[in-house]
Amino acid sequence: MGPSGAADPGEQNGNNAQGRRTTGSLTQLWVWIVVVAAVVLLIVLDRNHLAFLFGVLIFVVALLISVMLHEFGHFATAKRFGMRVTQFFIGFGQTLWSIFWGETEYGVKALPFGGFVKITGMTSIEEIDVADEPRSFRNQPGWQRIIVLAAGSFMHFVLALFLFFLLAFAIGQPGPTNVVSGFVGCVPASAAALNSSHPCAGHTLGKSPAEQAGMKAGDKIVSVAGKPVASWTQLHGALKGQKTGVAVPVVVERNGRDVHLSVALAAIPNDSTAFMGVESAVGYQRSSFFGGWGYAGDQFASTLTSSASAIAKLPAAIPDLFSHNRSHTAAGQVSSVVGVGEVTGDVVQAALPWQAKFDVLLSIIASLNIFVGAFNLLPLLPLDGGHLAVVIFERIRAWFNRLIGRPDPGLVDIQRLVPLSLLVFVLLVGLGTLLIAADIFNPVHLQV
Repeated sequence: MGPSGAADPGEQNGNNAQGRRTTGSLTQLWVWIVVVAAVVLLIVLDRNHLAFLFGVLIFVVALLISVMLHEFGHFATAKRFGMRVTQFFIGFGQTLWSIFWGETEYGVKALPFGGFVKITGMTSIEEIDVADEPRSFRNQPGWQRIIVLAAGSFMHFVLALFLFFLLAFAIGQPGPTNVVSGFVGCVPASAAALNSSHPCAGHTLGKSPAEQAGMKAGDKIVSVAGKPVASWTQLHGALKGQKTGVAVPVVVERNGRDVHLSVALAAIPNDSTAFMGVESAVGYQRSSFFGGWGYAGDQFASTLTSSASAIAKLPAAIPDLFSHNRSHTAAGQVSSVVGVGEVTGDVVQAALPWQAKFDVLLSIIASLNIFVGAFNLLPLLPLDGGHLAVVIFERIRAWFNRLIGRPDPGLVDIQRLVPLSLLVFVLLVGLGTLLIAADIFNPVHLQV
């Protein structure tokens, strides 16, 4: 064996790199062990509330999907316009997993509180390689930069529309059916009494005709006086113009068999519809394909309006966040992700039909996406809306200077806006902390 010589530098570098990879892998392994242990501990300590924990998990997964779609909007449009995108990550903090595909690193970080896409040259003060400048964000036409910046909120809006459509088309909307759930305890003495919350208070005109005729809860009304009935609306239509005080043939489906009854319908003063005295069971009616999109559009517009109202009420809501009657103030209409997660847990745990649970859950997730999308478009740095405002200002300034024969001043000096951005960032963090604290110590529970 010859004398030992100095180790080869290339071999040393390889060993160092291998050591770094091993250390990184061990760190990632320990992070995953801690996460799994925390989940198991929660399940063991709270076995009686597994449904609640499952609801919270549903919300967390939905939130991560929303974040991923938001960042994918920025990512896809930037890539489409040839901009250089170096990173696409879900979460913040320690990297759990990543992979390079082309020039972009894709990965997941330990803290699932957001995500980010790194596009080269997002601002005028960012230092980048000269070779990358032609593909930088700041070097692209204004309309392309506007599309990239708005794409995140756009994805939130698309997701919300799809969820509202799914709710109407696949699950259905609750409404009265032609199935009997019970009976009105009397024949109300007037149309006003019939439409009140206590129709049998005071003087009445007798007992429910349907109950007297032998109808039972759970019966499905198939026809009235030969007129087919397939919905609550059709039942009202069949009762209009019917003779009162005389027996009318009514067919109901009971336990899979048709049962023929004779019901003496009653007359209520000032009401043109003959009175049968049945209460309807709630059912879920699915919309058609185009009807589902119509419902989605209506709900989107309504939720966007209410989201704008909630954003406007945020400053006034702060003093009531910790008041005992928070739910009855504007503060009851705003919440953090902690509060919304707790509400989803309450919904899953509640004794409700599966359709009702999906109805509420999808509505919550869709509404949250609309709120986040709208909030993100506010013209405040560091929000996307703030960057949009800067680009739009640059384009207006360039147009005005061209109009008066002056050269384009170019990019806005973002350095001047850094103090304002920091102030807005601090205010947003402060507001978020207040909302989280309020949702922990003074929560608003959904009544289900």
